[in-house]
Amino acid sequence: MIKITLPDGSVKEFEKDTTPIQVAKSISEGLARNVISAKFNNTTVETTTPLDTDGSLVLYTWNDKEGKTAFWHSTSHIVAQAIEELYPGVKLTIGPAIENGFYYDVELPSGSISEKDFPTIEKKALEIARGKHDYKMRSVTKAEALTFYKDQGNEYKVELIENLEDGTITFCDHDTFTDLCRGGHIPNTGIVKAIKILSVAGAYWRGNENNTQLTRIYGISFPKQKELTQYLELLEEAKKRDHRKLGKELELFTFSQKVGQGLPLWLPKGAALRERLENFLKKAQKKAGYEMVVTPHIGQKELYVTSGHYEKYGEDSFQPIHTPKKGEEFLLKPMNCPHHCEIYNTKPYSYKELPKRFAEFGTVYRYEQSGELHGLTRVRGFTQDDAHIFCTPDQLDEEFKNVIDLSLYVLGSLGFDNFTAQVSVRDLDTPEKYIGSVENWEKAEQAIINAAKEKGLDFVVEGGEAAFYGPKLDFMVKDALGRQWQLGTIQVDYNLPERFDLNYKGSDNELHRPVMIHRAPFGSMERFIALLLEHTGGNFPLWLTPEQAIILPVSEKHEKYAEKVLKSLENNEIRALIDGRNETIGKKIREAEMSKVPFMLIVGDNDEVANTISVRKHGGEDLGAIDVTMFTDLVNTEINSTLKTFKE
Repeated sequence: MIKITLPDGSVKEFEKDTTPIQVAKSISEGLARNVISAKFNNTTVETTTPLDTDGSLVLYTWNDKEGKTAFWHSTSHIVAQAIEELYPGVKLTIGPAIENGFYYDVELPSGSISEKDFPTIEKKALEIARGKHDYKMRSVTKAEALTFYKDQGNEYKVELIENLEDGTITFCDHDTFTDLCRGGHIPNTGIVKAIKILSVAGAYWRGNENNTQLTRIYGISFPKQKELTQYLELLEEAKKRDHRKLGKELELFTFSQKVGQGLPLWLPKGAALRERLENFLKKAQKKAGYEMVVTPHIGQKELYVTSGHYEKYGEDSFQPIHTPKKGEEFLLKPMNCPHHCEIYNTKPYSYKELPKRFAEFGTVYRYEQSGELHGLTRVRGFTQDDAHIFCTPDQLDEEFKNVIDLSLYVLGSLGFDNFTAQVSVRDLDTPEKYIGSVENWEKAEQAIINAAKEKGLDFVVEGGEAAFYGPKLDFMVKDALGRQWQLGTIQVDYNLPERFDLNYKGSDNELHRPVMIHRAPFGSMERFIALLLEHTGGNFPLWLTPEQAIILPVSEKHEKYAEKVLKSLENNEIRALIDGRNETIGKKIREAEMSKVPFMLIVGDNDEVANTISVRKHGGEDLGAIDVTMFTDLVNTEINSTLKTFKE
């Protein structure tokens, strides 16, 4: 007999070689019908995998993230089989699940796949799915695996296998299809009821642009057709909210091939919006005791060797800048923290002077592959609302909780109210990915968990998601379309203070190491604005929007009165402009609606006589004729309802 521990802590005994699906049946037939994936002792297994030792078992359904991962990965096998049957001679490479759906990278024998081919691929894939073929894993020797793919002439799979150890290689079979795979599948293909091919793109083999460019086929699948229909409706809404489309329409930012891919150019309205966001955070930071610093865009290579960033980012980032001096190398900075460590090191501190909180809107640079660039969400140069707190170990708990308060203030002021917190810790199976001692990692991880508990956050712990130098707390925000994004991060770091030999004099007159907290409530200004655009659909909170009102004179003779209204609004710090073009009032209103200006102030004969403005809200609501003072009060009331004052 073996003992199986379930997530609720209960322990059940089963005969050796019992499968996860049999465990599910022992709990309830209903659960067994819905279980599609499982983890045993924290390793993904098939629902039919025999369990031969004591251990912990977690069962997953479609409603679980892990269940969706297995579902989408399994569907990638189905689509790969369909591609293989439709395009004889195709070479398959990899087909993982992604956040929403899956992709499969292939090398086509000739030609290309376009949108007109999607229905044919979907039809063939659904035919295969309806066969209700079981997914079966089997172990093969390295020699067998190499022979199988060499016979196919598939050099991509051969390359993957050559990097694997004999005894760890498995194939997955279903129907007439075989694929190199580590596992993690649903029980059979029949569970997949709806498949949609979403797009195709180019992708370099193993992400290296010196390698062959493959065809990447993106898709998604569901256990019910109704869910696919709902998802496609969501996609249509997402297209309307695409930040690249809205950014162009609202004249916020642009890109230039001459400047370079992934390097956004901020237009006047976008620059003003960024400035308002910066000032909003600077005001709160000042109350919270932060001091602003400024650091250069480059640093000597040795700086990043010391910090460990060169080891982690060096090969995949912008290459060193060589100066006229022989052997002298600089790098575009990938992070601000090494510079802030050097600022801390400019003078000695005593425990009475800590914590020190250095903040900067610092621009950093990382070389992303061209195929991975996406609007403002994935760029090569971006500005972080970075700050680093240097404190004593005794101050860590309070400082971390204060940063949580600041992050919650930022999210709340911008309408991101639906979120969970994620505590990102090490992957214990790959210690080589991280720097620093196990003791410091354990202290840092526990400090974050304790702070999250004390602040009453709804949080989950995710292994393997930590930064290389320390664990972190991320805010996982759901936007208006229900999509989840990571916004804002707080990290505890015992490692950089050691690497940079930071210290302070304690009450015992001895030198001690400070603890370092990294924090960025926005994360990246570029990515934050992109997500804010998509979350709001371009209808920013009133305090942030580029123009809060637009004055629309009915005719040329009302322009003088419009200028008087504008001056009055500006005196009350309301951002407004006049549309004095020789166009009909109807066209002006339509274009103001398209530009998402919150208030349209129409001025005609009656308004000029009564010293009023006729107010129309974005969306069509008519507020009637009121005087400028009443309108000012209305604007301030709405701003004050969303933009609270930050309290320490």
